[in-house]
Amino acid sequence: MRFLSFLLAGQQRVMVRHTNTDDAKRIFLTVLYGSLAFGVLSLARFYFLDGLYFLPRAVIIIDFMGTAILLIASRIVMKLLYLRSRSAGKDSVRVIIHGAGEAGLITKRTLERAGSAHYSVEAFVDDDPSKAGKSLEGVIIHPASKLTKLLEDVQPDQVIIAIQRPDPEHRRLVVDACMNAKVRVLTIPPVSDWINGQLSAGQIREVHIEDLLGRQVIHLDERTVRMHFTERRVLVTGAAGSIGSELARQLATMGVARLVLFDQAESALYDLEMELRRTRPDLDLHAVVGDVRDARAVDAVLTSQAPEVLFHAAAYKHVPLMEAQPAEAVRTNIGGTRVVADLAVKHGVKEFVLISTDKAVNPTSVMGASKRAAELCVRAMQSGASGTRFMTTRFGNVLGSSGSVIPLFRRQIAAGGPVTVTDPEVTRFFMTIPEACRLVLEAATMGRGGEIYVFDMGDPVRIQDLAERMIRLSGKEPGIDIAIVHTGLRPGEKRYEELLASKENTLPTHHPTILIGKDEEVPDTAVQGSIDALIAAAESETDDQLVVRMKALVPEYRSNNSVFSALDRSA
Repeated sequence: MRFLSFLLAGQQRVMVRHTNTDDAKRIFLTVLYGSLAFGVLSLARFYFLDGLYFLPRAVIIIDFMGTAILLIASRIVMKLLYLRSRSAGKDSVRVIIHGAGEAGLITKRTLERAGSAHYSVEAFVDDDPSKAGKSLEGVIIHPASKLTKLLEDVQPDQVIIAIQRPDPEHRRLVVDACMNAKVRVLTIPPVSDWINGQLSAGQIREVHIEDLLGRQVIHLDERTVRMHFTERRVLVTGAAGSIGSELARQLATMGVARLVLFDQAESALYDLEMELRRTRPDLDLHAVVGDVRDARAVDAVLTSQAPEVLFHAAAYKHVPLMEAQPAEAVRTNIGGTRVVADLAVKHGVKEFVLISTDKAVNPTSVMGASKRAAELCVRAMQSGASGTRFMTTRFGNVLGSSGSVIPLFRRQIAAGGPVTVTDPEVTRFFMTIPEACRLVLEAATMGRGGEIYVFDMGDPVRIQDLAERMIRLSGKEPGIDIAIVHTGLRPGEKRYEELLASKENTLPTHHPTILIGKDEEVPDTAVQGSIDALIAAAESETDDQLVVRMKALVPEYRSNNSVFSALDRSA
């Protein structure tokens, strides 16, 4: 009977060395069903045959308990012997796990199965005070407030943050305590990145500086945003860039009727198209290679695709390059915006969202001034009483975008330094690419026309501090293992960035972290004449002449550390 029940349950196929709680549960149930079968046979004999039991009840109960305990215990012993044999001769790694929830437990079990080293989980740490003093699989849980002392007492090799959505401030405190103790800090990836729904030791990664710069993630009313874009035709210019590509990914999840990707970067555009076709096979997707400066190409795509919403992300953004080539900044950032905006009105696009930058506020560079001119262009289009609603979104530096300082620092640290910082007092606002794109989508949803939407991005980050933290996260000491070199501000670069100009009023929206910047004077259609003259001048005039025109169009533009500084009116 026992043999038959185990055969039917498939217990002979179980790998004993990988026994887990599910296997123990199956053994228990198999033995239980076998014992119940014995009980049924005994009752059947008693009532239908000779009035005797097949087996006494006490024997069935003792047999059930003994068999279940012996089978489960023997498998656990075999697994322990197997794990001991695997870890023999391997390096021992002492670990503290931050997070005593389900993710922490999974992390502990994953480490125990890892073959690369012998991991010993010495303690759990958790922010929930009610868990303090309890144990999880024999490991004591300590309050997070005791982490510093625990690091001194245990002297672990690693601390692993095993919380799916850790509070940014708590995570920073944990990382700071570990860096002070010179202990390596790791973190587990989101569940969505686990392989086949299971965590592997190889997926536990270093904590990135991006994880430490964030505040609480800004969540918007995604239901309203989704309803706004469902069954609508959307076009994204600059779709192959950092912002444009993430914007496309988020739009692809919102039930749009059609998504059109427009960019001149053929290879990057192809990669994005293949990604979206793989992840969203039912999406009506069109990838079009073209230049926003080419009116014929833009006209053709608007004619064939008839978008209702247009996100204009195409732009040149690198400050030093545009400082050296003002004509290119004018042609693309201003001229491209003018072309796309004009044709959007012609083709009846309902909503036009310009993606701008904090460098457009009191600009000190050609790039910043060109983006401010683009803002003026779309504001003037709105005041022209067209059928298109024009909105602008403005945000600071985007983590992970091409040209971001963080990848540069990471490469410099990997090469052994030095890490180059332009100025010890330089500060920047930072946000993640998904946050930036949510702002853009929300702007299209709430905008009535003419607004400049900005995030309340919290406090700016000092780049010197950023470099020092990245060096320490790599396990080295700034100034000792890796030098930090100050190279001086680059042409056109600001020491401090701003999100709202002094001449703008700030108005609240329905979301507490999204504000509206309002100019005291709304540019009228006469501004378009100056913009058109500037665009035309880019084909024939010198760089100095172009910058003089830009300073007249954007009076607050004052060149900084630039060959154009002498052209300022105050000079």
